[in-house]
Amino acid sequence: MPHPPFPPPYHHKHAPIKNANEVVEEQITLGQRAADWIATKVGSWEFIIGQSTILTIWAILNVTAWVRHWDPYPFILMNLVLSLQAAYTAPMIMMSQNRKADRDRIEAHIDYEVNLKAETEIEAILKNLDAQNIVIAELHEMLAELHGRVAAEGILPNRSGD
Repeated sequence: MPHPPFPPPYHHKHAPIKNANEVVEEQITLGQRAADWIATKVGSWEFIIGQSTILTIWAILNVTAWVRHWDPYPFILMNLVLSLQAAYTAPMIMMSQNRKADRDRIEAHIDYEVNLKAETEIEAILKNLDAQNIVIAELHEMLAELHGRVAAEGILPNRSGD
């Protein structure tokens, strides 16, 4: 009786999956780290509350004249300071956002590679399952044939316990 064909054993022929965090950390520069740090600090409630407190104190001191008026109303010096702050922090925040977009592209590429590897392995599993189904069907036919022969020759065992 011929033996049914089985697919050859599956061998994992792919490189290990990359960690997006490690890939990004290898590529990051000092300037990018600084931009991330500034974006994190400027985008926090601590910064907003701290800056609001400083601006409120600035306005109160200049309106009430408890201290010499260094920036009388309409607070032109305060506007200059805020404009300078915005002029420097906005590009740094954009740099940080661009780097995060690059990181997202790296993560998407790694996800794509994982999906390709998973597809390859699933195909191998399905081929193996198909081969097993064929073998099981052939074994079932062989058992039915043997059962028919045994029944025809009348040598079935007595199952009544005799």
